[in-house]
Amino acid sequence: MSGSTREGVVSEAFKDLLKGFGKSHDLIFLNQYELPRQDGNRRIIDGALVYDLRVPFGYWEAKDEEDDLDKEIAAKFRRGYPRDNIIFEDSKTAVLIQRGNEVIRCPVEDTDKLAHLLDRFFQYERPEVADFRKAVIQFQADLPEVLKALRSMIDKAQTENAAFRKGAVKFLKHAQDTINPAVTAADVREMLIQHVLTEEIFSKVFDEDDFHRQNNVAKELYSLEGLFFTGALKKATLKGLEPYYNAIRTTAHQITTHTEKQTFLKVVYEGFYKVYNKKAADRLGVVYTPNEIVKFMVESTDWLCHKHFGKSLIDRDVQILDPATGTGTFICELLEHFRGQKSKLAHKYKEELHANEVAILPYYVANLNIEATYASITGQYEEFPNLCFVDTLDNLGGLGIRAGHQHDLFGAMSEENVARIKRQNGRKISVVIGNPPYNANQQNENDNNRNRTYPRIDERIKNTYIKLSTAQKTKAYDMYTRFFRWASDRLHDDGVLAFISNRSFIDSRTMDGFRRAVAKEYSDIYVVDLGGDVRAN
Repeated sequence: MSGSTREGVVSEAFKDLLKGFGKSHDLIFLNQYELPRQDGNRRIIDGALVYDLRVPFGYWEAKDEEDDLDKEIAAKFRRGYPRDNIIFEDSKTAVLIQRGNEVIRCPVEDTDKLAHLLDRFFQYERPEVADFRKAVIQFQADLPEVLKALRSMIDKAQTENAAFRKGAVKFLKHAQDTINPAVTAADVREMLIQHVLTEEIFSKVFDEDDFHRQNNVAKELYSLEGLFFTGALKKATLKGLEPYYNAIRTTAHQITTHTEKQTFLKVVYEGFYKVYNKKAADRLGVVYTPNEIVKFMVESTDWLCHKHFGKSLIDRDVQILDPATGTGTFICELLEHFRGQKSKLAHKYKEELHANEVAILPYYVANLNIEATYASITGQYEEFPNLCFVDTLDNLGGLGIRAGHQHDLFGAMSEENVARIKRQNGRKISVVIGNPPYNANQQNENDNNRNRTYPRIDERIKNTYIKLSTAQKTKAYDMYTRFFRWASDRLHDDGVLAFISNRSFIDSRTMDGFRRAVAKEYSDIYVVDLGGDVRAN
């Protein structure tokens, strides 16, 4: 066996070893990990293990057997490579450095000593991660009291502050027009609270201090907040959550790439929402879609567009809509997919990518993610002009566009937001892609947390999916089915619909009408069945 072949084999085996150990410790292995730039120069380390927060846990650097390992280690440290938890190996010897000191060195082929080295490596915990975990636990304990205080302040302002009361009534009317008619004053209160609590989070992760002030919907909430919650009152109320905000700032600072910051923000968002409002997290389906699935769907949709229509997603006049964008994952992946086609990307971004979100917290996250992704690809910031704060299933303005008529449009959260909705509704959508909210009712029937009705869409379901069904009972009014119905009515004649959904429509008796209807409405149907039915497996 030649030396070079041996080095390659050992290096790959060591990588696989780290991946396997990492998985058992809930760590993710990232190959060719980019470190923060120094003096504008890129530095790529062979591998890094990261937490689900995307904060680095430890590193691995492989060297050639003929190199002097100690000289190579010294050279890497002079270049600013991390010293806190890193393994160097040259296929013969492995060296573990922690906090700048050599902890253990052993022959790679000595399995007992190598196991001891790996044990020491995986026992390490970064101080900022330990602090973050403590802060999250404290946040969970402190948040209920902060929420109680904020709700009390808002209720008091409603009765004692005429300017706030007037602003809240105006905002409620806009919310009922744009989001859905069932929005209540209590819902507006919760939107305002989410805005207040997340201001610190979003401004620091992407260093977007002005985001809350510049975003068109955030401006309206900022104006409302300014009527009752400023200065010493604000500082005193949020003081208990400051360790959490500090931990987020510190942790985010450790994350080097934009893509990993996106993932960090989604993890924070998911955890925040489930502590803040478990019922809403259930109803809205607050679990972000794994990037691997999103990438597969984007690439598959591009392939289908080309196969059936002779066009790629990046081509002109291919209008793409994510109707339940959540944290913006699908739009961000589309932007990554278009990387390298700069002139086409600029047009697509401004004119032909569309997204809707109905909950204020993920709406903020999506805005930041999409705009930061575009900036990281193009090197320049541009506002994403096509993200609408709207309940897709209540937005009927674009339905029936194939037949040349449109339904009445609901109103506006802000003038800018209504302009965006009108612009979207005037487009002939070619592709609808995404992951709609997932639950049929709620996880616990005693939670009094049922999904609201959508009269127009439910009527369409009744006249299509249910009319063609032979089942006595049906759950054809679940959120998946509603989004399928809406998207099918929204698509132009020559389009692609790509959704993640449950698998009940494949063979369940209650979905026989759905199967008959889509077989009539679509020329081709592709199903990738991942077998995700907990009752069946």
